[in-house]
Amino acid sequence: MTAPDPHSTHGPASTGASAFKHPPGAGRLARATRASLLGLKAGWRHEAAFRQEVWLALILLPLGIWLAPSLAYGVLMAVSIVLVWCIEMVNSAVEALADAISLEHHPLLGRAKDLGSAAVFFSLLIAAGVWLMAAYLRFFA
Repeated sequence: MTAPDPHSTHGPASTGASAFKHPPGAGRLARATRASLLGLKAGWRHEAAFRQEVWLALILLPLGIWLAPSLAYGVLMAVSIVLVWCIEMVNSAVEALADAISLEHHPLLGRAKDLGSAAVFFSLLIAAGVWLMAAYLRFFA
């Protein structure tokens, strides 16, 4: 068997796509959904911060039904929580990738982890701002 021609116009190399990327077709949605569920399972199993954010949401979301000044604001409150989960998952992915590359200190890997952490921090600030504004509108406006 010969190595693939790097100048070929056929196959994943010509499109810049990974050989591990899900191929197009009817089964792609099922495979992508399975990969997403595996990601959720990994997040729950390996990330304490994600578990804490899910437990907090189980408390906050029912409270939000009562607290929300309108249906639209209630949706915004829920979306702010889901945003935190999304950013937490991306941060966890960056940290896992950095740890897979090297467990030794490297300034760029440390920077990548710190930037991911800052993104989580900002998403938490957004959620807190949305929820505090809902409380203000509920009690003082």
